[in-house]
Amino acid sequence: MGYVVERQLMDGDIVLFNRQPSLHRMSMMAHMVKVMPNKTFRLNLSVCPPYNADFDGDEMNLHAVQSEEARSEAEVLMKVQENMLSPRFGGPIIGALHDHITGCFLLTYKQRKFSMSEVTQILSAIDYKGKLPKVKVDKQCGKWISGKDIFSLLLPKELNLEYRATCCAKCEVCQKRDCPNDAWVVLRDGRLLQGTIDDKSIGAFKGEILAQTARRWGNKAACQFLDKITRMGIATLDVLGFSLGIDDEDIPSDAKNQIKETLDKTRKKIENLIKAYEDGNLEVLPARSPEETLEMEIMRATGQGRDLAGEIASRSLGMDNNAVIMAKSGARGSMLNVSQMAGCVGQQAVRGERISRGYLNRTLPHFKPGDLSAEAKGFVSSSYKSGLTPTEYFFNSMGGREGLVDTAVRTSRSGYMQRRLINALEDIKVKEDGSVRDTTGSIIQFQYGEDGVDPSKSVFGDAVKIDDIIKEAMEGE
Repeated sequence: MGYVVERQLMDGDIVLFNRQPSLHRMSMMAHMVKVMPNKTFRLNLSVCPPYNADFDGDEMNLHAVQSEEARSEAEVLMKVQENMLSPRFGGPIIGALHDHITGCFLLTYKQRKFSMSEVTQILSAIDYKGKLPKVKVDKQCGKWISGKDIFSLLLPKELNLEYRATCCAKCEVCQKRDCPNDAWVVLRDGRLLQGTIDDKSIGAFKGEILAQTARRWGNKAACQFLDKITRMGIATLDVLGFSLGIDDEDIPSDAKNQIKETLDKTRKKIENLIKAYEDGNLEVLPARSPEETLEMEIMRATGQGRDLAGEIASRSLGMDNNAVIMAKSGARGSMLNVSQMAGCVGQQAVRGERISRGYLNRTLPHFKPGDLSAEAKGFVSSSYKSGLTPTEYFFNSMGGREGLVDTAVRTSRSGYMQRRLINALEDIKVKEDGSVRDTTGSIIQFQYGEDGVDPSKSVFGDAVKIDDIIKEAMEGE
């Protein structure tokens, strides 16, 4: 083509990285190059959420900027660490994920003790060269340091925070500092005094410590903090070991019996509802027909049955179960996933209703015409661990198919909707007096957002956090 190659890409060059569809400004950010072998792009796991990227075959674009003006602009405005806080809600959009969160959770949950060799291994992963925290001694463990003290080494020295962790059990009366689940986090002068570090502390979208660090000490400090906690999380998992196997979904036989009893009660309740409907004795809900009332009551009964089965399953698994740890800490999945694996999958729904279409007057030829029972309309009483019957598997596939179709349809609709909005609003801007106007000078809003708050400078959407300011002022006195 006649192009002249001035030079090859080198370590430290500034490049723009992008993943389609580019839906917000963080879909295109500036990165520093580290030239590595092979022909794939590699990027830090924590930068994936703003790109909505994962490693299952995603393709991304790299643009090497060439003029000095373009390079300086990319570095000042577009660098990853300049975009840590989302302009949508003021919280961190770049944060710890998955194994990082699990590792930090295991490091700080309750009073975990680490031997001196384990501490050395964890701290060497973050290249720590400072003073060690207080070493304690007892007969059982010898010399040890608590996980909370190890994590505190990375915290900014003036950091003061108090909040509920993701692993909070949502008790009726919150005991705050006396929380039995170690879910009330207290940070004083850069020390983790109590509570567990999980998704609420360091995660993308929620991380309180990350957001506070970025707001008070700048994006560079938040970037360095994030880099170190992610390495510390992985190093902790290396020391303790962490894996998920099929036996993590095993529950004791008495729990299985309890779940069977619960599901039998649910079936009995549904049979009674169907009998009342057939006899004309069913109490009809306001503005509903008897048929609609029956369907709603059955949906409610199956939902309660699944929830109870899930509670029994999660109670018997406990906090030393790796699947539960991931769900409770906010690393991946939810307790619903755990309860479906170990307890009961529950009612399959299509368009928010029990499955009704199929053959004439019945869903499948395996059932009698007009059968209104739970099993005939898509209730899956088995768990994924125990395995589904052929009819349950078919209904489960119907529910799953709806999700896939919904996703495909929704993305195209929302994409077109966003394009129309952008075209309609492209000439609107905020003037020096704080008003929002179009190119003709017509006022759209007297004050931006009607409150004058820049969402990217807000505290998770609020202009200021009054409680934190009062607490800080009182402590200062």
